[in-house]
Amino acid sequence: MTYKTQALVAAALMTFAMSSQAADPIKIGVSGPYTGGSAPMGASMRDGVKLAVAEINAQGGLLGRQVQLIERDDEAKNERGVQIAQELINKEKVVATVGFINTGVALASQRFYQEAKIPVINNVATGSVITKQFEKDKDNYVFRTSASDQIQAKMIADEAVDKQKYTKVAILADSTNYGQLGREDLEKVLASKKVTPVAVEKYNIKDVDMTAQLLKSKQGGAQVVLTYGIGPELAQIANGMEKLNWHVPIIGSWPLSMGNFIDNSGKNGNGARMPQTFIQDGNTPKRKAFIEAYQKAYKVDRMPSAVSAAQGYDSILLLAAAIKQANSTDGEKVRAALENLNTKVEGVVTTYDKPFTHDDHEAIKPGAVVMGEVKNGRVVLGK
Repeated sequence: MTYKTQALVAAALMTFAMSSQAADPIKIGVSGPYTGGSAPMGASMRDGVKLAVAEINAQGGLLGRQVQLIERDDEAKNERGVQIAQELINKEKVVATVGFINTGVALASQRFYQEAKIPVINNVATGSVITKQFEKDKDNYVFRTSASDQIQAKMIADEAVDKQKYTKVAILADSTNYGQLGREDLEKVLASKKVTPVAVEKYNIKDVDMTAQLLKSKQGGAQVVLTYGIGPELAQIANGMEKLNWHVPIIGSWPLSMGNFIDNSGKNGNGARMPQTFIQDGNTPKRKAFIEAYQKAYKVDRMPSAVSAAQGYDSILLLAAAIKQANSTDGEKVRAALENLNTKVEGVVTTYDKPFTHDDHEAIKPGAVVMGEVKNGRVVLGK
């Protein structure tokens, strides 16, 4: 083979290698619980993410490459979340991951992304500490597109104490990291209003009888029950109150909007109120298109968890905007772009205008959250 021929072959191989590399998909991880009590949140989030990626790929992808989702079911288990994080980073070579439904799973898993300098966008988990876990590091790779418990706890307390004028409140929180951290946030806000709960009760995941906790609350004279829980157990609270013939309002964190609370509580869930970043109401063209696309793609009328679907969808739009701006999938460059997005991003929760800074990784501000109410099997805007 002549030198000229060798050079031509080498050039051809290099061109082939470069074109193959350019054609490689951009891998993004999606980690959440798609089975178990948290599945309505996890599956809705994943399905919202898939809609956003389908739209991006239909428009040519990112940086001339298609986006490929690597989905993993963390089963709402901390140890499973840790395994998935390591697999997505080391084996799948994801450029970023979105997801995390459960605060405990997020806190256990996201340190691997921090160490690898790969952005992770929490799009459902709400524990206040989530984006602060690495705030002392030079750079923080943990972002969020859901309403933190600091925002929600204040809204719950404002609704119960300031708006509804209740002076005797009971708190029922599940035993997960989410439930207990949220309870702490709630108690802090109540203390600032000089309100001490007449009862603070804990229950476990899969508990089916809340009689003991509810009796303590009732006997303490509670005028309202405040909840912090993640699963179908919330319905047991509403149903348990009916059995005791005790009719006081329920105001709690956002999972009161989940399909498994609404369906399992039936008429007993009517009137429950909760903070919401997104209500399944097509009141803008973007929201209407998103809802219709979701209904068509997944053949459902009511989203199992509309909040999770919307926040999942928006997390991909923000990540895509950062990758475009960085003109790279390098973790450090994408993080820097997320912290200084120079274009507005129209999502379905809100239109994001510089949602993050170097020191603030919370995309959702208090003004983007409204109070929802369960009414006849749906969540509507609270009056």
